[in-house]
Amino acid sequence: MSANEDQEMELEALRSIYEGDESFRELSPVSFQYRIGENGDPKAFLIEISWTETYPQTPPILSMNAFFNNTISSAVKQSILAKLQEAVEANLGTAMTYTLFEYAKDNKEQFMENHNPVNSATSISNIISIETPNTAPSSKKKDKKEQLSKAQKRKLADKTDHKGELPRGWNWVDVVKLSKTGSKDDE
Repeated sequence: MSANEDQEMELEALRSIYEGDESFRELSPVSFQYRIGENGDPKAFLIEISWTETYPQTPPILSMNAFFNNTISSAVKQSILAKLQEAVEANLGTAMTYTLFEYAKDNKEQFMENHNPVNSATSISNIISIETPNTAPSSKKKDKKEQLSKAQKRKLADKTDHKGELPRGWNWVDVVKLSKTGSKDDE
């Protein structure tokens, strides 16, 4: 059977299996997304599988670059993708999209055991580094600028609460002081 016939059969099977499943999305006849976990679950993540022209004889392209995954650290994403890649190698030559989605669903807790939600500023740089792992040295220079010394990290930690957020009003101007100096000028 040719790769195209295999893909057509698998596509038909996926459509019938996931019919009515809100977690499954067919982006194109060769690209699919599946949300592992419920909406609102902090440990939910989205996997995208795209078939190559010669799939299933060659591995599909696995991705976690969807905006839905913006709170997941790059280390956790890389770990999940590495475990899925092992499953790809074990199933090479067979229709594996359903198998990979089910494998991810069955192992969700294990995949996300080291997950700590990251703030959006960090996640944007994580997404960029995942999308372009083989970039020119200019991106490496950018990463080095973001490094903080231990003293800088301590100062930042002292200013933030347990969630890593600055307290309300940290950059507010002392209104009382300004109003007193303003009233002296008026007299």
